[in-house]
This record gives sequence, C-alpha cells and structure tokens, in this order.
Amino acid sequence: MITKNIVITGSIAYDYLMSFPGRFREMLLADQLQNVSLSFLVDTLKRQRGGTAPNIAYTLALLGGHPKVMATAGQDFADYRAWLEQFGVDTSAIIEIEGDYTASFFVNTDLEQNQIASFYTGAMAHAAQLTFAQYAADANLAIISPNDPGAMNAYATECKRAGIPYIYDPSQQTIRLSGEELRAGLDGCALLTVNEYEYSLIKERTGLNEADILQKVVGLLVTKGSKGAWLLVDGVEYDIPIVPPHEIVEPTGVGDAFRAALMRGMQLGLPWDVCGRMGAVAATYVLEQLGTQNHYFTPTEFVARYREHFDDNGALDALL
Repeated sequence: MITKNIVITGSIAYDYLMSFPGRFREMLLADQLQNVSLSFLVDTLKRQRGGTAPNIAYTLALLGGHPKVMATAGQDFADYRAWLEQFGVDTSAIIEIEGDYTASFFVNTDLEQNQIASFYTGAMAHAAQLTFAQYAADANLAIISPNDPGAMNAYATECKRAGIPYIYDPSQQTIRLSGEELRAGLDGCALLTVNEYEYSLIKERTGLNEADILQKVVGLLVTKGSKGAWLLVDGVEYDIPIVPPHEIVEPTGVGDAFRAALMRGMQLGLPWDVCGRMGAVAATYVLEQLGTQNHYFTPTEFVARYREHFDDNGALDALL
C-alpha cells in the first residue's frame, strides 16, 4: 500500500506518569480480590503530553510522514498544538472545546513494568462530532485508535462507507466496547492492531476465534512485549523481534510508536517485514525515555539503528 494522506484519530491527553517502588502482585491478596482497596505511595510524578493520536502522529512526523490528527482537545491545548506543529503534524482537524479540559491519563508503573491506569475523558467526549467528510475528506489511510467509544464506532462506519482503508486499534478501549461494536470495527479493517491481552479479550467479547477474525480483517498485528510481535497480512506471517534497548526507562507509548513507524512503512509501500521491524525500532526509542513524546531521531539516525539489527535490502533508502 502506497498512500499519501494519513489521518490519525484517537485521544489527546496529558499523561500523569507515576512510579511505584514495589510490585503490584505483592499487594494483591488472592482471597480478597472482591474487596480491593489499595493506595500506592509513588516515588515520582511527571506530567507529559500524551494521548494515542498525538503519540502516533509525533513518531510518524519524525519519520517524515506529515500526518493529520482529527480529534478534540480542551481549552488548555494551545501549547500542545504548537509542540506538534513544530515537528510537522497537521493540527487543522484538532478542534478545541471551550469550557472543558483536555483528557487526562493517570498511570502507575511498578518495578516489573506492570501498569495500573485511569483515564478522564474531558474534551474527548465530543470526538464523535467530528467527521472525515468535514475535516479529512482527502484521507487515504486512517487509524482508529482509543478514543470516545461512540467516535470510534462512527469513524469505522464512515471509513467503510467512504472507502477509506483504516487500521483498527481498540487497545485500552477494548474493555469499554461491546462485542458487537468490536466485531463491527474489525470487520473489513486493513489491519487490526492489539497486544496479546487485548487480542484474548477481543476473542472473548466477540465470540470469534482466530480463524473467524482472520476472515474479517486484511491484516493482524499482535504485539507481545519482550517477545516481539506477530504480523499476518494476506495469509503471510512475519515474526518481528524486539530491538534491544540501551536502557529500559518506562513503557508508556511503546505501542503507539510501533504503530506509527509501521504506518510510515505502509505509506511508502515498503515490504511488510520491513514495516514491522520499523515498528520494533521506534518502540525501543520510546522505551528508553520517560514519556511518550520525549524520544527524538532523524530519519538518518533511525535507518542506521534499524540496520544495526536488520537487513532492509535498501528499502529504507526511501526514508532518506
């Protein structure tokens, strides 16, 4: 797939990142799970720019993708807009909602990189008011990432009617979407992208097995953390290994970066195995930083790091 105009839908949020100097599993009592009442004393708290849509857009922009974000933000978004625009993200379809604040994501990470998170909707609740027809009529590839559930459903329906190929990325909203909504979202998508747990949850909530899902989607990406990722497109499987990090700092946003780099590869029409491995490289950049948009690389640096681990047979010259 060679495409020009990528439109990213999803949440825009401020992330509040906390670190817990222990292990969550040691705090959970197996015989008291029906009465959980816990408070974690954390060591650090950092406020970062976040949200799935700008996270994906930021990494895609670093790779020269010039994506457009279609989403809603609050009256506190001005500085965030300027940040994205300086890297080449098109923010013309980000609509600010007066009288409300940008959504907020609160996540606590333990010593084993396990996370417990909460999300405040804020201005994201208005996302269903936006349409591709009004704000992104020139889209020829979209991603539907975690957002207001009503907006996610509406975007999938509109993309199908308009013939816009879309990546379906329910991620954190998998638990909020009904089985019927999940089936409708993945049916006909260009790529379903999930992690291992979300994939199991989708199968449980939809009643679909793997064979059923593969009949409905063109491609499937399942990320597996330290075990890499599994990509299947048009019946061909690709095992995507991880890229060893120089250090592990914090995992929030790793999946967003993976999707962004994979989409950049799709945008350039690169082989699927190269697209997947681009995702692995981008994911590692995020893992090495605190926050979802604090990594940085030039296309030249990215290609050099890719080639330290993988052979692209010259495909990535398209990035240079």
